[in-house]
Amino acid sequence: MDLSSPAFEHLGAIPPAHGCEGANLSPPLTWSGLPEGTAALLLTCTDPDAWHGVFHHWAAYNIPPTLHGAGQGERIGTQAVNDFGRMGYGGPCPPRGDRPHRYVFRLTALSGPIEARAGTGCAQIIAQAKPLEMAHADLIGLYTRRSEDRR
Repeated sequence: MDLSSPAFEHLGAIPPAHGCEGANLSPPLTWSGLPEGTAALLLTCTDPDAWHGVFHHWAAYNIPPTLHGAGQGERIGTQAVNDFGRMGYGGPCPPRGDRPHRYVFRLTALSGPIEARAGTGCAQIIAQAKPLEMAHADLIGLYTRRSEDRR
């Protein structure tokens, strides 16, 4: 499987438009090479560099395998509640002055749909997907906030 974005390269800087200092829109993503028998897709974004452990920025699940990508800010599948307490995408927002954080966008091919009630959190969706995982692809971007406003 392959996951990429026209907005940033693997291990490249994520543009501010996709973080808390910009429009906070999910980046455009494209994918290919799904395994045969894929019944649904899970798309997540996590920050493994958060000081208290992994921070969940996004989980979109039960995405039809007929889709080959998502446009900037496009809501696809069913949206989980992120660790900001909001449904849908919450962009990168590390503490000011912190070193760049890694943001792992992961596309997971699933053998069946995820059964979850509305308002389920990202971590719970990821846990429910584990037994259904067939393959995954990662795209990692880096993001750092400005030290101060530059007016």
